[in-house]
Amino acid sequence: MLGPFATLAFLTVLWLAAKWMLDLADDDGGRIASALAGRSMLAMPPEVRPVSGRFQPRAAPARRPTHARPEWRAAA
Repeated sequence: MLGPFATLAFLTVLWLAAKWMLDLADDDGGRIASALAGRSMLAMPPEVRPVSGRFQPRAAPARRPTHARPEWRAAA
């Protein structure tokens, strides 16, 4: 009775491992193939030209100093 369940569990784990390997090869296949061939992905020309642009963050409003009040001094 345990044999069919063990076989089903084994086949499920085998299927999940194969699916994981195929997903990994689909995502990183180019990098893996170039690494096995001894080529660097950094040496290859990029597919898309990088876009440069200027970024100037907005200036934060200046904080005004807070003056200590007598009740704050007593609490400290």
